[in-house]
Amino acid sequence: MQYKQDGDTYIIHIQQNEQVMATLTQFCIDHEIQNGQISGIGAIKDIELGAYVLEEQEYIVYNVKEIWELTSYQANIQLKDGEPFIHAHINISDHKMNVKGGHLFEATVAAVGEFVLRKINTDGKRVLDPEIGLATMCFID
Repeated sequence: MQYKQDGDTYIIHIQQNEQVMATLTQFCIDHEIQNGQISGIGAIKDIELGAYVLEEQEYIVYNVKEIWELTSYQANIQLKDGEPFIHAHINISDHKMNVKGGHLFEATVAAVGEFVLRKINTDGKRVLDPEIGLATMCFID
């Protein structure tokens, strides 16, 4: 991974065969980023996607092994149990321009991973919402 910083904005290049979520999470830990926003593009493989089923309060998980274009990566960062937690959704496209999308658990960079992370100086965190079954954004102590 390589990066450059401009104020509270970081341009991050995740290199071939590095994991996206693990690398970005470690970056947040190393740079003490507790709240923020991330966007990105690239080409990824070994993709673990999910779709949340509210009635069952669990994710359906899909694994995509092939290389797909990462056409959109959108995420937010907040503390969850005292650690930076990245909640990411993606859109990916295959070589026939078929598109899939959903919640990203993890993926590996196949060619390039280009991300922009903007640190946001707030005190938001994630707290379990028992009705939804997920830790959701919370701005009240």
